[in-house]
Amino acid sequence: MGAASDRIDLFQAALADYTVTAINEDARSWRVFFHTPAERDRAVEMLRGSFSDLDIRPVDVPDENWAARSQASLRAVRVGVIVVAPPWDVPDIPDHLVITILPSMGFGTGHHATTRLCLDALQRVDLAGRSVTDVGTGSGVLAIAASLLGASPVIGFDDDPDATAAALENLTLNPRADVTIAVSDVRTSGRARSDIVLANLTGGLLVAAASELRQLTKADGRLILSGFMASEESDVLRAFAPLGVEHRAEEEEWLCVTLH
Repeated sequence: MGAASDRIDLFQAALADYTVTAINEDARSWRVFFHTPAERDRAVEMLRGSFSDLDIRPVDVPDENWAARSQASLRAVRVGVIVVAPPWDVPDIPDHLVITILPSMGFGTGHHATTRLCLDALQRVDLAGRSVTDVGTGSGVLAIAASLLGASPVIGFDDDPDATAAALENLTLNPRADVTIAVSDVRTSGRARSDIVLANLTGGLLVAAASELRQLTKADGRLILSGFMASEESDVLRAFAPLGVEHRAEEEEWLCVTLH
């Protein structure tokens, strides 16, 4: 891919560290919307330091309905036997597991490559009766998918109370899923080990929390990792050595690996 495309990928990866609720882009510019002005200003400070060649300006948007309008065009996404759909586009597809996700807070809706990669990786593991922990659960979509695929018990936790609130709301839309949601930090969670641990974070967070994530995983268990780019692969895999790669998938230079 070209240098310009690589630059866009790096910019998008940098945004993953912030609470982005929507991105509107055209041929000339990106408009990135954040959950709060404080989060926006924090992102602007970092991005200006990392991308000094870009014109980055904070703008106040008085119309509070912009988020709903920007999400209204979202449609159902199919990954294997799983369909992730907003409430206004829930399809009736026989022999598929349909997960309804309200995308109001911008957490995983299935439209980002890393979410799709994790959904695919989950379907490559026998989850029947196995315990799953979803670290940084966001919307709860991966935890819900694990439960519907037969995992039990399933726990999803996140250190962002807004994320856990969104996950709990989405659980009410998917009553067949049995998932426990909690506010917690992977570095201090002290939770019991699981057969499968999901972590769709960022490359930096995966490296920093590698020891804690391994502690959450049973000795014969599996780690499904995503949220990092091809350029970060060697650093991530080195942090989790000597675990080996059982499955690797790539989409738009985003990676997902299953370690065992």
